[in-house]
Amino acid sequence: MSNVIREPRPVVRKLLARPQHEGLGATVRRSIGRFELKYFDPFLVLDEFSVSAPAGFPDHPHRGFETVTYMLQKLRKRDCPLEMPRFEGTQKGLQLWINLSSKYKMIEPRYQEMNSKDISEAAKDGVKVRVIAGEAFGIKSPIHTRTPTMYLDFTLKPGSNIRQPIPLSWNAFVYILDGEGTFGNSRSSPVSAHHLLLLGLGDGLEAWNKSSKLLRFILVGGEPLGEPVVQYGPFVMNSQEQIDQTIEDYDNYTNGFEKARHWKSESTIVFGY
Repeated sequence: MSNVIREPRPVVRKLLARPQHEGLGATVRRSIGRFELKYFDPFLVLDEFSVSAPAGFPDHPHRGFETVTYMLQKLRKRDCPLEMPRFEGTQKGLQLWINLSSKYKMIEPRYQEMNSKDISEAAKDGVKVRVIAGEAFGIKSPIHTRTPTMYLDFTLKPGSNIRQPIPLSWNAFVYILDGEGTFGNSRSSPVSAHHLLLLGLGDGLEAWNKSSKLLRFILVGGEPLGEPVVQYGPFVMNSQEQIDQTIEDYDNYTNGFEKARHWKSESTIVFGY
């Protein structure tokens, strides 16, 4: 992917993700999947979560989309006699729901886990990037998503800037984790943490850190599906009839929900890091 950007993408909308309670005592900042922004094709939900034991998210069913859970810090495991491991301290991370096209909505579930040391990483000119999905600075992620997606974690030192290409036809957004930055236009006002920035048309993102502190944000882009979306909680299909069938399948433990009969949730959150 060339680093030449002819048409920088402007910021066309800005949303602040405010904290709310979710699950069993967890705190979530939801930026996509809320009233003001229910869907940004192909993205259904983006949550920044914070969980301290014994709070967490109980087991729950999914159908019709894939999730990417990205821990923002290492998990500190503590000994526990239960089968489900427990972790110390407050765990923070991001969870992204990516919609699946109609041909993939009924595929068998799969799980890809990547440890922190295995995430592709590069740095130059005061900028560090971790490539969760897609490509940046000439390095690629081994993670594969059914819906073509880029997911990049950037950290910019004071005074640095980036120019990151994005496929022209893709939708893309920025979510700021720490610090404040200037995006799209060097004369724009800086934007601070917990803001979601929807990017307009163009072939790449330009961003600057004009502050005296580190700036950290994720850049996410994906190929739009352009299909009807009917959502009922964690079920995302193309029609109401498919949603009704999904509910019936779940109630009857059939068509992919066979193991739901034996789920036993604990008040904890467990993600590999």
